Amino acid sequence: MSDTTSPANERISQIVNKDDVVLFMKGTPLFPQCGFSSRAIAILDHCGVAYGSVDVLQDMEVRQGIKVFSDWPTIPQLYVKGEFVGGSDIMMEMFEAGELQQLLAEKQVAPAS
Repeated sequence: MSDTTSPANERISQIVNKDDVVLFMKGTPLFPQCGFSSRAIAILDHCGVAYGSVDVLQDMEVRQGIKVFSDWPTIPQLYVKGEFVGGSDIMMEMFEAGELQQLLAEKQVAPAS
């Protein structure tokens, strides 16, 4: 059972709920530090939505904490309206099937400006 009251969990919860779409990734959207994060950014950019990102390489507490928070072992991790969607493989599958675009539309995610 995970500790949902840890400071890291509280911070992650605030981050996840701050923006409609949040990507926990290695690096930044301009300089992704792994292929999976780069693919996740490309998918989000192609969807044309506004999103926030968190560079887990800059914060070890978040890097470990997000894996517990989502019960998902890998990074990147995508959240839409506070809900965990998945990693880059799931994002790619959903995108190719049109499901990610549908989810973003249903959740009324704001377009990128």
